[in-house]
Parts: sequence; C-alpha cells; structure tokens
Amino acid sequence: MKGIIISAIAVLAMIQFMVEPGQALTCGQVDASLAPCIPYLTQGGDPNAACCNGVKALEGMAQNTADKTAACNCVKAAANRYANLKEDAAQALPTKCGVTLDITVSKTVNCDL
Repeated sequence: MKGIIISAIAVLAMIQFMVEPGQALTCGQVDASLAPCIPYLTQGGDPNAACCNGVKALEGMAQNTADKTAACNCVKAAANRYANLKEDAAQALPTKCGVTLDITVSKTVNCDL
C-alpha cells in the first residue's frame, strides 16, 4: 500500500513538472494523467486513487481557456481510442473523484464551446 501511495505521489510530481509556465498543455500530459483511469472508464465500478490523482492533476494543469480547450480535444481523442469506453462512467469521473473539471470526458463533446 505504501508503494502505491509513493508511486502516485511520484507520478503527480512528474506531471506537475511537465507543465512549464507559458507552455501549452500537450496530449501526452493529458494521457499520462488519465491513463490510470482506463480500467474504470472501460469496466465501470469506482476509480482508483491513482486515477483520481490524475484527474486532480489535470484540473491543476488546465487553468486557462487555451489549456482547457487543448485538454478537451486530447480527452476526446483519447476517448475515441477505446471502443468499450463507458460514457456514463466517463461523465461521472470528475464527480467520483471529488473534482470540478471544466473538461467533459466524452467521445462526442464539442471542445470549441
């Protein structure tokens, strides 16, 4: 258990350092943040702690409109890579992690709004 917590903290630290002020958010950063959520998004149930830590990290990275739009497009592209993505699980992810995320996790979201 201790190892999982240390790993989650290390991942969060790496993600925090990947975003430098003045640089745009990348799909690699978004994908890395949400990768631990794949089991939840494809199988349902409850998201694990690493998943929720990634969602929280994504919330922290997407602070301005440009980053939120970029993150939305990245999330949409990632969602479309998984044919078995459960839309209801995707929609519930931020709430289940206790995060208010201005990015919708969906295959069909319009990111230009």
